[in-house]
Amino acid sequence: MWLDRLSNQGAPSGSPPVGQNRSYSPAPRRSIHLAPGSLVRPGYSPRSSSLSNTSNNSPPGASRISNGSTLKQQITPPDFVEDPLAILGNILGKSATTDDPIVDGTEDAVVLAKPEGFVEEIDFNGLSLQEFAHEITGDETEGSYEERRSHLSMQSVEESKDDKEKDKLEDLHRSISACDDVLKSVEISLTSFQKDLEHVSAEIETLQNRSSALNSRLENRKVVEKLLGPAVEEISIAPAIVKVISEGPIDDSWMKTLAELDKKSKVIENKLKGSGVIKAITDVKPLLDNLTAKAIERIRDYLAAQIKSLRSPNINAQIIQRQTLLKYKELYGFLSRHHQQLAEDLGQAYINTMRWYYLNNFTRYRQALDKILLYQVDRYDALGNDQSSQRGMSPSAAKVPGTRPVQASHDANNIGRRMDILKNSNATVISSYVAEEDKATHHIETSFRNFNQALIDNVSAEYSFLTEFFSFSSFPQMSRRFTEIFDPTFNLGHSLVKDLVDTTYDCLGILLCVRLNQHYAFELQRRKVPVADGYINGTNMLLWPRFQVAMDLHCESIRLLATTVSSRSAASKLSFTGNASDATKQSTAPHYLTQRFSQFLYGILSISYEAGDDEPVFNSLGRLRNEYEAFLLKASKGAGTDAKKRERFLANNYALVLTIIADTEGKLAQEQQRHFEELKNALEA
Repeated sequence: MWLDRLSNQGAPSGSPPVGQNRSYSPAPRRSIHLAPGSLVRPGYSPRSSSLSNTSNNSPPGASRISNGSTLKQQITPPDFVEDPLAILGNILGKSATTDDPIVDGTEDAVVLAKPEGFVEEIDFNGLSLQEFAHEITGDETEGSYEERRSHLSMQSVEESKDDKEKDKLEDLHRSISACDDVLKSVEISLTSFQKDLEHVSAEIETLQNRSSALNSRLENRKVVEKLLGPAVEEISIAPAIVKVISEGPIDDSWMKTLAELDKKSKVIENKLKGSGVIKAITDVKPLLDNLTAKAIERIRDYLAAQIKSLRSPNINAQIIQRQTLLKYKELYGFLSRHHQQLAEDLGQAYINTMRWYYLNNFTRYRQALDKILLYQVDRYDALGNDQSSQRGMSPSAAKVPGTRPVQASHDANNIGRRMDILKNSNATVISSYVAEEDKATHHIETSFRNFNQALIDNVSAEYSFLTEFFSFSSFPQMSRRFTEIFDPTFNLGHSLVKDLVDTTYDCLGILLCVRLNQHYAFELQRRKVPVADGYINGTNMLLWPRFQVAMDLHCESIRLLATTVSSRSAASKLSFTGNASDATKQSTAPHYLTQRFSQFLYGILSISYEAGDDEPVFNSLGRLRNEYEAFLLKASKGAGTDAKKRERFLANNYALVLTIIADTEGKLAQEQQRHFEELKNALEA
C-alpha cells in the first residue's frame, strides 16, 4: 500500500491515483506483509525477498503488475524524490520499521489503525520481491481470468497442503525434540548407572578380596580349632552349666549337667597332676571349685529333705526310695567323690532313719499280731496222756505275752488243713488292722508266717536299695550298713519266735515254722540277699531245740504209759472205749494210742516230705517210734497168753499205722512205711 502512495507522489497532481484506475480482480488477493526487517537484506535468503535500493534502479518495464494483486508496481523515483524509507519514517513519525499503515505521504499524515486482513508476513516462496512481483503480474497479464483463478485455487490448495505438512513436520519436530530430551535423560541415567556399576564392580572386587582373606583365615582357624577345640572344650565351663547347677530344679536335666560337671572335674584334676601346668586350667579351677561346692550344697539339702520325709507318719519308704533316691542315686556318688565326710554323715543319717522306721513299724505290727487268738498246746496234749485227763483251760496260756487263753477244743496232734500254709507260703500277709479285728483262733505258725514274710520282703527291698544306692561301697561296708539298720528288727523277730514256741509243745506247729523258715532261706538265696542269713540261722536255733523238747515230751509220755500197763489193771487203758469188759472181748483191736501216733506221724511226714535223714526230725521220729513199739509189746501182753492173739494185736496196730501214713511222700515217709511194712509182714508170716 505504501508503494501506491509512492507512485502517486511521482505522478502529476491531476492524474488519478493508481489505485483508482486499476480494475478489480475477482481473484483473491494475497496478503503481503513487508516486515521492517525485510526492507533491507544484506544477502539473499531462500525463504524471503528483500526490497533494496538496487531494485528501485531496475527499468520500469521490468516489473509487471497483475490485476488484483496487492503488490503495487515498483516505480523508480526521480532524483528529486526522497528516500522512501525516510518518507515512511516522516509519515509514521517513527522509524521505518513500524508496522502501522500510512494514510498519505505528507508529514502531517495521521497514523491509522491496522486494517482488517492486514498480513504481517508474506511467503515469497524463495523469490525476491522483484521476482515475486514479476511472477504475479506475468500470470495476470498472460493468462485469462479463469486460468489465474484456477492457478490461485490450486496454489491455495497446495499452500494448505503445505501448511498441513508443515504442521506435521512441526509435530514431528516436536516429537523428535521430546525424544531427544528423553534420550538425553536416558543417556544421563545410563551414564550414572555406568558410574554406579563401576563403583559396585570396585566394591565387589574389594569384597572378593576380603572374602578370599576371610576364607583363608577361616581355614586356618578350622585347622587350629580342630587341634585346640577338644582341649578347650574339656576345660571350659559353659554359662548354662553354671545356671542349671545354681538355680535349676533337681531333675533329669540337672543330673545330666551334674554328670558333665563331674567329667570336667576329673579332666582338670588329671591335667593338674600332669607335668606341665596350663594357665587356662589354673584360671578355671577356682570357678570349678565354687561350682562344685554349690552342687554339693544343693545335693546335701535335697538328700536331707528326702531322708527327713521317711520319718513322716504312715509313709511308705519304698516309694521314696524308688521314685526319688534311686532315681537320682548319682547325687550320693558325686557327693562321696567330692566330699567324703559329708557323704558318710548323710549315709549314717539314712541308716539311723531306716533303723527307726523298720523297728517302729514292725513293733506296731507285732503288737497287732499279739492280739490274734492262738491255740495253746501244753504237756497235757502229749501222745501218752489220757484224753479224759485234759482240763478245759490251759494254764500255759498266761505265759504267752499278748495272747488270751482259749479252750483247747481241737486235736493238737492232727495236721488237718495246717499244711495249706506251706502251699501258700508267698500269700499276702495280713495287715495290722485285719490282725487287730480278727476274732478267729489260729495256730502259732500263722503269726510266725505273717511277721517273717513281711520282714523278709522288707529285707529284700532294703538290700536291693542299698546295693544300688551305695553301689560304690564294698560288700563288708554294705553288710555293716544293713546290719545297723535291721539288727533291732531282727531282735524283735527273734523275741516274737521265742514267745511263740517257748511255752508250747505243738510239734506240728514248730515244725511248720521250721519249714517256713527254710523256705525264707531259699527265697533269700534266690533273691541274692545273703545279709539275712544270720536272722534265718538264729530263728532255726530257736525252733529246732524247742521241737526236740516237744518230741521228748511225747516220747516220755509214751514211756510213762508203758510203765503203767499190766495184764489186768491196765486193760481198760488198752482199749479204744476205756471199758474193762470191752477190753477183754476186743483185746486184739488197735490201741487208741496207735490212732493218735499214726495221725501225729502222718503230720510229721507230710511236713517233712522234702527233708532228708540229716535233720533232727529223723532222729526224733526214730526215738518216738521205738517208744511206741515198746509200748505195743507191753500192751500186747494184755491180750492174753495166746501168742497168735498177741501177734494179731500187733499186726492190727501196724496195719493201722500203714493205712494212715500210706499217702505220705518223701524219703523220710518211705523209710517209715518200709519199716512198718516189715513189722507187719513179719507178724503175718
